[in-house]
Amino acid sequence: MVRKLLTLVLLGFGVALAQAQGFRGLSLGTSYPEIGVQPGESVNLTLTLKNYGLPPGVVRVQVAEAPQGWQASLIGGGRLVRAVYLAPDGEATLTLRLQPPKEVKPGTYRFLVRAEGLGHTASLPIGLVVGQGLPQRLSLEAELPILKGPPTSSFRYRVTLKNESDRDLLVSLEYEAPKGWQVTFTPAFSSQQVTSLPIKAGESKDLDVEVSLPKDTKADTYGLTLRAAAGEAKAELALTLEVTGRPEVRFTTKEGRLSGQVVAGRENAVKLVVKNEGSAPAKNLSFSAMEPSGWEVKFEPDKLDALDPSQEQEVTARIKPSPKAVTGDYMVTLSLSGSDGLSESLDYRATVVRSSLWGLVGVGIMAVALLVLGFAVNRFGRR
Repeated sequence: MVRKLLTLVLLGFGVALAQAQGFRGLSLGTSYPEIGVQPGESVNLTLTLKNYGLPPGVVRVQVAEAPQGWQASLIGGGRLVRAVYLAPDGEATLTLRLQPPKEVKPGTYRFLVRAEGLGHTASLPIGLVVGQGLPQRLSLEAELPILKGPPTSSFRYRVTLKNESDRDLLVSLEYEAPKGWQVTFTPAFSSQQVTSLPIKAGESKDLDVEVSLPKDTKADTYGLTLRAAAGEAKAELALTLEVTGRPEVRFTTKEGRLSGQVVAGRENAVKLVVKNEGSAPAKNLSFSAMEPSGWEVKFEPDKLDALDPSQEQEVTARIKPSPKAVTGDYMVTLSLSGSDGLSESLDYRATVVRSSLWGLVGVGIMAVALLVLGFAVNRFGRR
């Protein structure tokens, strides 16, 4: 609002100054009436037509002079324009589009734009110096070129891509990164990923470059290269990513089953596997259990000093139910803990069964009883 008021004040001041100097009529102008361009380049110039102190009315506009072979058009509101309506002290904005012939030679080319109406005429000479345009050039800059974190993090660089040439460019985006890395480009404040984007002459655009790593990426310092290209214009940007190590342990049974049968009063071996799927050694690993009352659980080994990335170790949990445990299902929690807050656990369902030895003893006792009974009947039953 403040900017709009300031603009109105300045415009009003300009009108008042022109009127104070006694100027009445039409004004036709542009900020840069003579510019350098590359051969074959089309040019769009913004023109301003102003009414100073005249009544309202229609003003006709035209490109009065143009070099042979050139196409010159006046455009307003997206359409070709031949006349403009101006209110008192009003103004209108037009675009002068100049398109060169296919084989234009270096040199200076002159154009003349004329506005006539309300009893006045305004003319604007335009000059294009072909062969003196800026070379195509791109630049890439990063707000923070070095990022640091574990491989499970989401790394995001804010990068500024600038078109430093004097023509609009369609820029393609590429990258060079270690195998398995994923890199995406997203315009700032947008959710749409891109691989190319148009950038106007002299314009800059901010990009979010997001990098995802495999979770087993080892701790180290890595380089990442971004590339932008549009014809002869190219730019490169080197980025650095410092991956910090982080252990990630998987703790499970060797067969992958979390249940099994155990015999009351007897040690039952359960094979476990510990694997480090992280990017740094897992250190000071120890094992513990939460078991039902009267049970015992021992681990072999009960500690591991270190487990390197991608390394695995077999551990045996010896579960001994209470001799008085009745047949049924019980839950035993097997846990692992280490330095840096590392902690994993699994719940193992142990189904208690009675020992087969006691069954054989029972069968033997029944057999002996039957033999004694048969002997007694045979001997005393005849009397």
